[in-house]
Amino acid sequence: MSGEFPVDQILRGECIETMKTLPDGSVDCIFADPPYNLQLRGELRRPDETVVDGVDDDWDKFADYATYDSFTREWLSEARRILHKDGTIWVIGSYHNVFRLGAIMQDLGFWILNDIVWRKSNPMPNFRGRRFTNAHETLIWAARGPQSKYRFNYQAMKALNDDLQMRSDWYLPLCTGNERLKNEHGLKLHPTQKPESLLHRVLVASTNANDVVLDPFCGSGTTPAMAKRLGRHYIAIERHPDYVKAARERVAREERLTSEQLATTPAKREMPRIPFGSFVETGVLPAGTLLYDKQKRLKATVTPDGTLVSGNQRGSIHKLGAVLTGAPSCNGWTFWHFERDGQFVQIDVLRQESQALRNVG
Repeated sequence: MSGEFPVDQILRGECIETMKTLPDGSVDCIFADPPYNLQLRGELRRPDETVVDGVDDDWDKFADYATYDSFTREWLSEARRILHKDGTIWVIGSYHNVFRLGAIMQDLGFWILNDIVWRKSNPMPNFRGRRFTNAHETLIWAARGPQSKYRFNYQAMKALNDDLQMRSDWYLPLCTGNERLKNEHGLKLHPTQKPESLLHRVLVASTNANDVVLDPFCGSGTTPAMAKRLGRHYIAIERHPDYVKAARERVAREERLTSEQLATTPAKREMPRIPFGSFVETGVLPAGTLLYDKQKRLKATVTPDGTLVSGNQRGSIHKLGAVLTGAPSCNGWTFWHFERDGQFVQIDVLRQESQALRNVG
């Protein structure tokens, strides 16, 4: 590998040694699907000795827990070094390893933001019938440190969830069908290939277009493929030559969305402040316009200076709403409504329309 920053490349090599070649603070987000430590626990095989849907490669073999913990601590230390000060990391695991991962992350100074439960809609049954079906995996989402000004695209997540706040339990299917990569024998190329829907949600939640995303355990290439599709840059590391080849071919088939297609719903705190009075000045909502609450039980009149009057009460859209309802505070943008073209709409629509025009401009 040359000394140049290897953006938009899938690198063949050991994760720790390859990460050591990357500059400090050079990536915005990391998604890591490390070895599950299954073979140490002897839980890969069914009673008939056929291999279950788990890892059966040398890279998942560790002599003991101390060896696994040492490996985990080393790659996570490198990950924290190359992560931007305001970046975040996602680490996915099962009950075999996720508790060890979380403890080591906290020891190293990562600041855990959420644990996400990926509940699988089509989990593999428990063939021995001696435990509950293992129907979920856990994602740990963490900032580099407690002072990190991390990215969370709250409004985009809300939009993905039918305008409801996104919860920490995600109901998504396993990777199946045409999405599942096969080898020349028609068998699964990679035993733990993650679904595109999972990486789509991770990247939309915690990155912006053109951010650099690192995957130190690239496998079949879901992370770089989704990064390219969503207009992010990527660096992926994988040691197995067959996986590297398949991942590169997979990413080459992806098309990057245009800048217009990449636009996501901005958080309200990121929208430029637009004073209510500006709509009065421009005649969009002229003085004399009547405003109502949602049930039309309260009424107020817009005045030339942008305040509202109701009886002997006067105040801003926020203050008057609070006074009339006896509440300690009020978001006037969503409280007050006006009639337009036969419809009853929130005055917040005016801000949204104004922002849309700014974006087009």
